[in-house]
Amino acid sequence: MPELIRSIAARLREFVGNNRRAPRRGARLPVSVVPFDAKTRGARTRDSSTLRGHTRDLSATGLGFVVPAIHIGGSYLTGENRKLRIALDLPSEPIHINAAPVRYERLDAADAETGYLIGAHITEMSDPDRTRFTEYLRTLR
Repeated sequence: MPELIRSIAARLREFVGNNRRAPRRGARLPVSVVPFDAKTRGARTRDSSTLRGHTRDLSATGLGFVVPAIHIGGSYLTGENRKLRIALDLPSEPIHINAAPVRYERLDAADAETGYLIGAHITEMSDPDRTRFTEYLRTLR
């Protein structure tokens, strides 16, 4: 049932309009995602694996990305109070982003691809990575 509600909300957002503060730009870049442990300030190694996928869109405050699964090692990527560590492969070099998932949607046969679309809010990024990210966003306009 939660999948149905998320799907309806996504379709409603398309119909009513997009009220996001930062404009999103379409971009397909490779990403690697791991759960982030705020206590140790690092990726959770016990979850043992990384999910690889690609972005669908980017903004100054968030990103949407597609991954093949919604969980790693028994932990859901979109669980309550979950934080993610995302390696984003920009054309110039990779950057690292800490983000909080805010929504997800299972992609189905009606979509062009399969897996899960996750929307995440950027919570932290080093100053050099933020500069590279902002410069890349400017190229998408």
